[in-house]
Amino acid sequence: MNKHFEDARYYLKRAGETAKKGVEAELEPVRERFTELTGEEEPEPEPNRLEKIRADLKEVQENAEGEAKEAIKDAREKIDDYRAE
Repeated sequence: MNKHFEDARYYLKRAGETAKKGVEAELEPVRERFTELTGEEEPEPEPNRLEKIRADLKEVQENAEGEAKEAIKDAREKIDDYRAE
């Protein structure tokens, strides 16, 4: 019986995807006409979730590198001060 549910879920997913493609195809001429009448270009797409996460990770990496360099600099200064004594 579990297999029947898996099959039903698969076909419902496929039906949803097909319906989405159909709606997009039907609305495409309307979107093109709207763009033509308003003279507006398509807006830049917003960054997706993966791009946002990558940007956040890049920022975290840069912060960590900066903090590591500061820590190394401080450690070297302390070692130099210790050796100078």
